[in-house]
Amino acid sequence: MNETIVFGGGCFWCTEAVFLMIKGVESVDPGYAGPKYKNDKGPSYEEVSTGTTPYVESAKVVYNPDFIAFPELLQVYFASHDPTQANGQGSDIGPQYRPAVFYTTQRQKEMSEHYVRNLQQGFVKPIVTSVEPLQTFYKAEDYHQKYYEKHKDAGYCQLVIAPKVEKVSTKFKDLLKPNQ
Repeated sequence: MNETIVFGGGCFWCTEAVFLMIKGVESVDPGYAGPKYKNDKGPSYEEVSTGTTPYVESAKVVYNPDFIAFPELLQVYFASHDPTQANGQGSDIGPQYRPAVFYTTQRQKEMSEHYVRNLQQGFVKPIVTSVEPLQTFYKAEDYHQKYYEKHKDAGYCQLVIAPKVEKVSTKFKDLLKPNQ
C-alpha cells in the first residue's frame, strides 16, 4: 500500500527532481501545500509566487514503503535543502519557499519530529524546517511538471537544481532507481 508525504524544500522543481530519482518513489508532483482554497483548482503559481499567500511550494511524494523506508526519504529530504534557512532556500526567498514536512500519518509526524531532534545535534544554527499536518495539496500547473527533466540546459536548472541532484546521487547511490 503506497503512502504519501509532502515536502517543502524551496523551489518545487528541485524537490521534484531529487525524489524522482529515488527507488520506491512511485510519483512526485510539484504543487502548493496549505489550507483549502476558495475554489477546487487551488492557487496559481502567480499568486503563490507573490509570497503573500499561506501556500508553500512543495512536492507530493507517493512512495511504496516496501521499497523505501520513510526514514530514508527523510535522509534524502534533509540532505537536499538547508534546514536552517527560514523562508527560503538559497536565493529563492519568501515564505512560499519555507522548508516543511507535511505529514499524512501520525507515524510520519512522530518519525519526522524524532529525525529533526536528532539532526539538530549536528547543527549550531537551529533547524527551522517545520513538521505540520498536510491540510490540502494542489498540483501545480502542467508546465511545472518534470521541469528539470524537460529543461536541464536552462540556467536555473544548471545552477540550482543540478548540484542538488548531483549531491543526492553521490550521497545516496544505494537509494537510486536503476539507470540514475
